Amino acid sequence: MTPRPERQPNWARLRRQLWRPPRAHGEQPRHRVVGPLELFYDLIVVVLVAQAAHHLAAHLTWHGLAEFAVVFALVWIAWLNGTLHHDLHGHDDARGRSLFLLQILVLVPLGAFIPKAGGAEGAHFAVNAGILFAVLAVLWFLAGRGSSAEFRKPTRLYVIGTAACAVVLLMSAALPADTRLPAWGLLALAYLAGFAWMVLAAAPAQEAALALTDALVERFGLLIIIVLGETVTGVVDGLASEPTTAMSLAVGLVAVVVGFGAWWTYFDFAGHRPPRRTRRVTLQWMLTHLPLTAAVTAMGAAMVGLVEHARADRTPAATAWVLCGGVAVVLTATMLLATGLEVWRDERDLYRPLARTCLAVALAVLALGAARPAPLLLGLVLVAVLGIPWGLAVAHRLRRDEETAVL
Repeated sequence: MTPRPERQPNWARLRRQLWRPPRAHGEQPRHRVVGPLELFYDLIVVVLVAQAAHHLAAHLTWHGLAEFAVVFALVWIAWLNGTLHHDLHGHDDARGRSLFLLQILVLVPLGAFIPKAGGAEGAHFAVNAGILFAVLAVLWFLAGRGSSAEFRKPTRLYVIGTAACAVVLLMSAALPADTRLPAWGLLALAYLAGFAWMVLAAAPAQEAALALTDALVERFGLLIIIVLGETVTGVVDGLASEPTTAMSLAVGLVAVVVGFGAWWTYFDFAGHRPPRRTRRVTLQWMLTHLPLTAAVTAMGAAMVGLVEHARADRTPAATAWVLCGGVAVVLTATMLLATGLEVWRDERDLYRPLARTCLAVALAVLALGAARPAPLLLGLVLVAVLGIPWGLAVAHRLRRDEETAVL
C-alpha cells in the first residue's frame, strides 16, 4: 500500500532529527557538556589502556616499556582522533551513536591483541589498528565533504595522513616482529608531527575549528581520572597475587595514596582548565596529555610489583624506576600544562615558584628511584614529596588570605 503523502514530510523530519549531517567546521558549541555516549567511549578506550598496563606489569623491562609506549601512543592517537571528530562534527543522534559504535566494535578486538602486539602475533594488532585508522579516515572524509573553502585543503590533508597511517599499519603486519615495533614508533612520531604542523600552519580563518571547547577540556580530564583507576587496579592485582600480610597491605595502601597524589597534582594545578586560545598553546596542551596519561598508566603497572615485593629489602630496579619516573613525568607535565593557562600569568607569584619546586621534586624522585629503598619507604617518600607542591600552594593561599584580611 502506498503511504499517504502527508506521512512523507513527517518521516523526512524524523530522519533529519535522527541522522543529521556532520556539523560544519567552527560551529562546535563552546559550552557543551560531555554526554554519556562520550564517557562510554572513553571507558572502552581505557579497557585497552588497562590491557597495555597489565602487560607492562608482567614485563617490566626496557623492551616491555618500549612496547608499552608505542602501543599506548597508537591507542591515544586513535582516541584523540575520535574525540576531536565528535567534538567538531558530531551530534548526539542516531548517526553519532552509530559512528561511536562502529569505532567501539573495532576497538574491542584491538584490546584483545594488545598483550601480544610486540611478539610474533603482532600482525593481528597491526591489521586491527590499520582498520581502526581507516575507519577514522572515512569519518573525517565524510565530515569534510560539506566543508567551506578555507577548510577543504586541511581536511583533505588530515584524511590523507590518517589513511596513510592505516596503510602503513596494515603493511607492517608483514614485517618481522623485531622490526614491527620500531616501525610503529616512527609512525606515531610522524603522525604527531604532522598533526602539530597542521595546527601551527593553520590560517587565521581556520582558528575557529582549533578552539578547545569546555567538553573537550573535560574529556581530557576525564581520561586522566579513569586512567588513575589503574593505580588502584595495580594495587589490587598485587595484593591478589600474593598472600595478604600486614606489610603488603601497608605498601598497597601507601601506593594508593601515591596515585591520589598524582590526582591532586594534576587537578589542583592544571586539570579542567582551558588553555589560552593560541595555536601553539592549544597544541602544547593537547600533546602534553599523551606522556602525562602514559605516565599515570605506567605508575599503575609498577604498583603491582611494588606490592608483590613488599617484604624486600630494596625495591626491584625496574619497579622503582617506572614508578618514580612516572611521578616525575606527572610533576613536570602538569607544570608544562600550567604554562599555557591564564593562571600562569594571573598568579605569577604562585606558579613560578611552584614550577621550580615541581622540577626540583621531580629530580629528587628520580634520585629516589636510583636509590631503590624498601617498597614501604619508597611509597612513603613519594607521598611526602608529592605533598610539597601542594603544601606550597596552600601556604601561598593562606598568606594571600591574611594579606587580604589586613587590607
